[in-house]
Amino acid sequence: MIRFETSLGTFTVEVEAESAPVSSENFLRYVDDGHFDGTVFHRVIPGFMVQGGGFKADMAQKPARKPIANEAANGLRNRRGTLAMARTNDVNSATSQFFINLVDNAFLDHKPGNFGYAVFGRVVDGMDVIDKIAAVKTGRKHGHDDVPVEPVVVTAARRARTG
Repeated sequence: MIRFETSLGTFTVEVEAESAPVSSENFLRYVDDGHFDGTVFHRVIPGFMVQGGGFKADMAQKPARKPIANEAANGLRNRRGTLAMARTNDVNSATSQFFINLVDNAFLDHKPGNFGYAVFGRVVDGMDVIDKIAAVKTGRKHGHDDVPVEPVVVTAARRARTG
C-alpha cells in the first residue's frame, strides 16, 4: 500500500504486483526514491482521468529513469479507481507518470489494434480525494492543457505500514 498525501487530502493505492510486476516495481522504486514528493497532478480531465508523477508546480519536468515495457496485455482493465502508466505514442515509453481513471475507460484497454495502457494498481481508500482533484478549475500553463489553476501538490508518497 502506498499513501499519497496531497494538498487536497490523502488517498491510498495498492499495486497489482502479480499481474503487473514491471510496472509495480517501477512505481514502488519511484515511491521509495521520494520522486513523487513535490510533484503535481498536471493533467485533470473530468469524466476521464487525473495524471501525475512527472512535473513540479512550475511545470518543470522531473528527471525519470529509462522507460519500461508496457504490460497492458496483463488482463487488468482501466476501470474507475485504477492506476495505469501514462505514455507517449510509443507503447513502451512509460517512466514515472501515471493516471487514475475517474470512470471505466474500456477504450484504453489492450485489444487487437490498440495496445492500450497498463493498469498496475488501484485506489483502495480516498477516492473522494481523487474526485476533488477532478473537480478543480483547469487551464493552460507552459504549453500544457488541462493543468489545475491552483496546483494540486503531492506532499509525500510513502509505503504504508500494514498489519
